[in-house]
Amino acid sequence: MLNFNRDAPLRGVGTPDKDFGYYDATVDGGWDIPDEPYTTAEGSNFMWWRSRMLGGRTNHWARNSFRMGSYDFKPYSRDGLGVDWPVSYDDIAPWYDRTETLVGVYGANLGMPNHPDSGPGVLHEPPAMRIWELYMKAGAEKLGIPVVPARRAILTRKVDERDPCYWASPCGRGCSIGAAFQTTTSLIPWAKATGKLTVQTGAMVYEVMLDAAGKASGVRYIDKASGAHREAKARVVILAASSGETARILLNSQPNGRSEGLANSSGQVGRNLMDTVGSRVSAYVPALEGRPIYNESGAHGLHAYIPFWLYEEQAAGRLNFPRGYHVEIGGGFGEPGMGGYDGYDGYGSELRLNVKKRYGASLGFTQRGEMIPNANSYCEIDTDTKDKFGIPVLKFSFAWSDHELAQVDQFQSAMRELIDQLGGEVTSEARPASELISTGGEIIHEVGTARMGDSADTSVVDRYNRAWDVDNLYLVDGSVFCSKAHKNPTLTILALSMRASEHIAGRLRSGEL
Repeated sequence: MLNFNRDAPLRGVGTPDKDFGYYDATVDGGWDIPDEPYTTAEGSNFMWWRSRMLGGRTNHWARNSFRMGSYDFKPYSRDGLGVDWPVSYDDIAPWYDRTETLVGVYGANLGMPNHPDSGPGVLHEPPAMRIWELYMKAGAEKLGIPVVPARRAILTRKVDERDPCYWASPCGRGCSIGAAFQTTTSLIPWAKATGKLTVQTGAMVYEVMLDAAGKASGVRYIDKASGAHREAKARVVILAASSGETARILLNSQPNGRSEGLANSSGQVGRNLMDTVGSRVSAYVPALEGRPIYNESGAHGLHAYIPFWLYEEQAAGRLNFPRGYHVEIGGGFGEPGMGGYDGYDGYGSELRLNVKKRYGASLGFTQRGEMIPNANSYCEIDTDTKDKFGIPVLKFSFAWSDHELAQVDQFQSAMRELIDQLGGEVTSEARPASELISTGGEIIHEVGTARMGDSADTSVVDRYNRAWDVDNLYLVDGSVFCSKAHKNPTLTILALSMRASEHIAGRLRSGEL
């Protein structure tokens, strides 16, 4: 947690084995895993991140925890695109409160449209904005752009045995004191303490088993260490394998030889693949040059951000794209590593002087926007390719639509206007949106491959995450998303999972399962 980049191989930069740097908490996994391939359709480009470790992505995620709002749960009703969720914000609001209370989220209630407030006393006090955030806020407000406290799953007060953050290390390295939420320092130990949890690591699940009545009876998996095929029996089967892997398991489960896979009478398993829209703008701001250098790392992530502020303009038809985005901002005195130096070349005292002069005077603006599901973005089984365990792999097709490209154009224009207001100069290259937009899957927010709905004809699971076709099979990851709001998905995944868990528990208590 507390080592310096200067003490790591290659100054801590990413490598094929450690995409996010030497100290990243991902023990095993990444974009490419040896002998565990995935494929992409001709003309498509998609990146699939997989975390092969206990606790999964919760060990290294950014902890950004924004609630979806009323517009996000009913997007079709608002603009006629995509589909509505079978639940409303009011249905999920109590579960957001319970999740935020359990997890610990800092932030502020601001009363902004489609950026819901939390219940009284739920949120932790957010950390103070740093100098560069305050400077940005002052300039942005002159343009009507809000810069407000961010919401992150970081404790700023003690909760149970977890201590508050002491602002000392990047959260992506993992957090041994439990201040930055991850399941390995909270949910999993708590579950183990009940004496009712058995953890089986190294288990590559590839099939859900059914009994003679058509109910799930367990799963088949491969012991990755020995290669042996094993089974785990269950009264209820819950898949939380990530959107891609859950779709892969369902499509590879073919009861009675049915080629469409399990829980797929609607034909929607693998369809509606979405990711967050991403692009960036960077700037150099002379007003921040030469200020005293001190440790302002803080929570090593967002203290502040720009929520989408143009819903009224959008509803009035004054924007040429239908959904929103938020802006994650970066700056300050980050830990030096092996990287560029704002175009400076050379060596010696002159280089050191110029680098130090600009240190802390660079700002970054990162777009995180909503993608609307489209017919050209989906995953399916590649019947010609198998992984080292003999399991057929996923094949991805992916395409952005004009909606997302127009959103990128507007973001780029708005941030350039803001940089001008700050007296800065843009240091990123102006290019067409099609070249600036992120690759599908790159933001690691892929969702939607087994969406929730009101009808078995058009969706995979019901409003409680239960598969329409298999009464005791539940999906509790991003696969059930009907839309990909610009809000990071983890908080909503957690809230829906808690809600589904109580539904399962009630059915077990009643003897229904």
